[in-house]
Amino acid sequence: MLTNFVAPLAFAAPLQANDDNTTTPIKHVIVIYGENRSFDHLFATYTSPSGDKVNNLLSEGIVNADGSAGPNFVKAVQSMASDTSGFQIAPSKTGPYQTLPPLNAGGPTANSDSAPPFNTIAQAQDATSDLLPRGYKLLLTGATGLTSGALDTRLPNVSSLPNGPYSLTPGISYDAYAASPVHRFYQMWQQVDCDISHASSSNPSGCLNDLFPWVEATIGAGTNGAALTPGGITPSGEGSVSMGFYNVAQGDMPYFKKLSDNYTISDNYHQPAKGGTGLDSIFAGFGDAIWYSDGKGTATPPPSGQIEDPNPQSGSNNVYTNDGYGSSTTGKGGSYSECSDSSQPGVKPILDYLGALPTKVNPNCDAGHYYLLNNYNPGYYSDGSIDPTTFTIPPVSTPSIGDDLLNNAVSFAWFGEGWDQSVAEPANPNNVYCNICNPFNYESKFMADPSLRNVATQDTADFYNDLHTGTLPAVSFVKPSDVNDGHPGSSKFDIFENFTQKLLRELRKNPDLWKSTAVFITVDEGGGYWDSGYIQTLDFFGDGTRIPLIVVSPYSTGGHVNHTYTDHVSILKFIEKNWSLPPISRRSRDNLPNPQAGPSAYIPGNRPAIGDLMDMFNFSSQGG
Repeated sequence: MLTNFVAPLAFAAPLQANDDNTTTPIKHVIVIYGENRSFDHLFATYTSPSGDKVNNLLSEGIVNADGSAGPNFVKAVQSMASDTSGFQIAPSKTGPYQTLPPLNAGGPTANSDSAPPFNTIAQAQDATSDLLPRGYKLLLTGATGLTSGALDTRLPNVSSLPNGPYSLTPGISYDAYAASPVHRFYQMWQQVDCDISHASSSNPSGCLNDLFPWVEATIGAGTNGAALTPGGITPSGEGSVSMGFYNVAQGDMPYFKKLSDNYTISDNYHQPAKGGTGLDSIFAGFGDAIWYSDGKGTATPPPSGQIEDPNPQSGSNNVYTNDGYGSSTTGKGGSYSECSDSSQPGVKPILDYLGALPTKVNPNCDAGHYYLLNNYNPGYYSDGSIDPTTFTIPPVSTPSIGDDLLNNAVSFAWFGEGWDQSVAEPANPNNVYCNICNPFNYESKFMADPSLRNVATQDTADFYNDLHTGTLPAVSFVKPSDVNDGHPGSSKFDIFENFTQKLLRELRKNPDLWKSTAVFITVDEGGGYWDSGYIQTLDFFGDGTRIPLIVVSPYSTGGHVNHTYTDHVSILKFIEKNWSLPPISRRSRDNLPNPQAGPSAYIPGNRPAIGDLMDMFNFSSQGG
């Protein structure tokens, strides 16, 4: 616990030779990653005090400020579809829902052994030291009072939901645990429903975002190749969790609203890949996807049971043949695809779509490489030993932003809460450290070298020590544990707000450090929540839906809203431009150009393109 903080001296000497050799006044970048929330899920009803436009459900007339259906509610209508013979990213529609499938309850439940997830403040403080004092109370509240997977009757109209987005609050409190939607790769391709026949000048990707509940209800998170056993509120057991949103205009998300009102947000920032935490975190570090190998840099096919096959099982509607997190019993659980080969399952519809776009899009899939699309553990345990379990990706040789920084003498670290415990007990399944979130944990460059491993990755306790002693690296990535990260089901977003508030409060105690720091606050990916924003197609892997980004800095004040098209790789581009670094590799996405003027402020005219986030700052003057 940080109870005896002493203000540090102004500036410590640079940790590496080029730490201070920047193109802007920013000498320190801090990136904070929460979990699994789309932009509209959090910012649906946000308005900026600066008067800047915010592209969200309120401004589009889809909902009103009180969360009720707006005059343009029909723009968000969701459809049912049929996919019975072969995987399609834009399957045939069978009509709109009359009412959405009901949603299920998720997270700590009334019949669990303890309150969620702790009984006492002392237990909460023993599990984490990364919250403000009032934050520990949040770890004792919010139980659903229901059996997980049952109908979530906290929402009064749960069985008669109108066809479109619905406000979770006040029925499901902002301080309550709730279920998590499906967020996997091929599922998101179907959910966003992209086809060239849908394309227009205002939506050149032709993605309609209108199959979210249908994919949830039919396949959900996958079956590891098993038959789908009907049961629960829908065959998959998920319902329409994806369509829920919080209402910031009615008091939800109070701390992040305060930050948004005073600093700069983006309403056009995206998860860089379709799907979930693994692939999106990989792109956040590598600017690229990683692939199955012999562990020594040579591409090889993975076990056949680990190859994705989203083609529907015989006699089913959209129950994938092999997709899931992995079953030790069957050896199945698809997560790899050889996406240069159109004969591979699921690949051809995506390649056909990329080739049909007016501006041809390079899939960026090398022949003979099976790319990891969903969550498998890194091939290393946190202590550097090899993880011998079945569903891991072998050690990778793909270069990351870590290589770029190391090679150019710029200090950096990934600060992951629970890292020390994970090193001490690497095979403990109850570790709260998120290994799939940290791109450096996949990479032999860092994990196989003891002299680099515990420098590239450290605990959040080390972050606060560096912050207080003036020895913070030039680039810091900060990841809370699964207790504090805001992931639906296992955490709550008010906990992540509290985690972030503590970090910013401690940063502001050092005025000299504060005046040279930019803090990027975002999440790994949208968690499968629906979003209304435009999605640009960059390659086979993404982009995906919009997610929140708040930039907190003395140079980003004013409550502005930035509309430039960006994603997680844009943070890498900012780092590279600020420290004059080259792109990570010849094929990494940081080679893409910055957007030029297009059909609207949200659509680049030179697609594919992503910004470098420099335009979220005003370096000509310094605010508070």
